Amino acid sequence: MTTTAPSRPSLVQRLREVSSGEVVKFGIVGLVGVVVNFGVSNAVLHLTGWAPVRCSVIGTAVAIAANYLGYRYWVYRDSDAASRRREITLFLIFSGIGMLIENGTVWFTRYTLDLTGILAYNLSKVVGTGLGTLFRFFSYRTWVFKAIPELPEAEAGAGAEGTVGAEPVVVAQAERLLAGEEIQYAK
Repeated sequence: MTTTAPSRPSLVQRLREVSSGEVVKFGIVGLVGVVVNFGVSNAVLHLTGWAPVRCSVIGTAVAIAANYLGYRYWVYRDSDAASRRREITLFLIFSGIGMLIENGTVWFTRYTLDLTGILAYNLSKVVGTGLGTLFRFFSYRTWVFKAIPELPEAEAGAGAEGTVGAEPVVVAQAERLLAGEEIQYAK
């Protein structure tokens, strides 16, 4: 007997699941992060005279901390926070990759193109921030801030005590997870 594993949704299907409200909230938090990022990195650059990439990394790190608070407590406040350590670890990993993308453009502009002005610095940060933001949006919503699983209709209408038959709903969900069944996530 042959069984087939459930297939992953295509990119187009996943894009359709993105709500406009989520995008707007993500954008607002992101804009605050951009202001923090550019403000801190330019202040450090002008006050210290350090290398542009170092200043950019400092600004990006401060913005990552500010963005985590916005994403955790506003954009994805309804996501499953059962494993906060896992969430923070994944957030930092994906933010670090986004930081490499963003600051790679600053490095490329400064050390490959040999452009040294403030305008070149800030334009390279704009391009890098845009690329890093696209990466972060899809990685955060896909792996970091997962939605709380929805109960199937049969379980949602369970008894007032939160049971399905004689089992608590949580036990039924855990068994489904362990059996490898596909779970529908809340939008």
